[in-house]
Amino acid sequence: MPLYEHVFLARQDISAQQVEGLVDTYRALLEENGGTVGKTEYWGLKSLAYKIKKNRKAHYTLMNIDAPHEAVAEMERQMGLSTDVIRFLTLKVDEHETEPSAMMRRSDRDDRDGRGDRGDRRGPRRDRDHAPREARGESDDNANSNSGEEDSQ
Repeated sequence: MPLYEHVFLARQDISAQQVEGLVDTYRALLEENGGTVGKTEYWGLKSLAYKIKKNRKAHYTLMNIDAPHEAVAEMERQMGLSTDVIRFLTLKVDEHETEPSAMMRRSDRDDRDGRGDRGDRRGPRRDRDHAPREARGESDDNANSNSGEEDSQ
């Protein structure tokens, strides 16, 4: 049977338990039609790049599916009718990953220490407007004489 990776986005105002209920519903639908669901990953409630059906966030879920095309097509039809699912994407793959997906791996991000080699960006500024007065050719006497002129007028 063909292998698929399926990601769907559920509305922001349902709970994580309701998302798990959706996963169970679609798993049962696939199993009735001769397929199986391997690994499922709940990626959490994440912000969307743009509003989708008046939602700014969505619950992301990944499912690894081993099922005939007809079963996947029926699941996608059911998701299209559901008001809780706002988007879905199904990709045919050659093999499923056995490790956690890139969304679940934190080791890539944990290797960095603090700010990394970028350092502290609060070092001295080099542009003319923010240079010390001496570097601009001014002295404290000029600054004081200007303020005295304003008071006498």
